[in-house]
Amino acid sequence: MTEPKGLAILICSPGVDRPDLCVTPLVHALVARAMDCEVEVHFAGPAIRWLVEGVSDALYPTPAREKPIRAFIEEAAASGVRLLACSMARSAWVADGERLVPECAGA
Repeated sequence: MTEPKGLAILICSPGVDRPDLCVTPLVHALVARAMDCEVEVHFAGPAIRWLVEGVSDALYPTPAREKPIRAFIEEAAASGVRLLACSMARSAWVADGERLVPECAGA
């Protein structure tokens, strides 16, 4: 792999009621990784719910239901995108006993 060309920071804030808005930052993150950029996606506010285990498994960005948001999250992480959870959002939007997906790289 060549030396990273830059750092793309994407702040993802749509809630789980709008999967169509969540997929765009994940796709852009994948494109940036394909261009050898270091990429972090920061999930803030209600978007933190996308990182809660089980939430994104059955939510789709389009009516065609090609693949769930969870698949985009897995792809992004597998490509080297760092998925980060806002600590304040986590305390506000993640209930006791809920866990974040293993692809989450931290806060």
